[in-house]
Amino acid sequence: QVQLVESGGGLVQAGGSLRLSCAASGRTFGSYAMGWFRQAPGKEREIVAAIYWSGSSTYYASSVKGRFTISRDSAKNTVYLQMNSLNPWDTAVYYCYLDRTDNTRIWGQGTQVTVSS
Repeated sequence: QVQLVESGGGLVQAGGSLRLSCAASGRTFGSYAMGWFRQAPGKEREIVAAIYWSGSSTYYASSVKGRFTISRDSAKNTVYLQMNSLNPWDTAVYYCYLDRTDNTRIWGQGTQVTVSS
């Protein structure tokens, strides 16, 4: 069983920064990617960023490209999302996920990010 524990959310003013962390524990064997989705009130969950073990390639949604950076510490089984130049429409619950080769996706519990104007 895999568990994902997120941390780092909070309240920040527009233009500020936050760093989210997602630590994976348990049976992470077979995992090949981790990333972040977010869901704002009344909106669908959307992909924010992802990082793949193979070649350490990354993906960013166009709305965050150039402002957010995803990285991984493989020794700690932890993925980070550095968020800079935050604006109010980045306000959402951010969910970490982990993908495995058995076609399963594990989700974290979510962490609230609120950006005030």
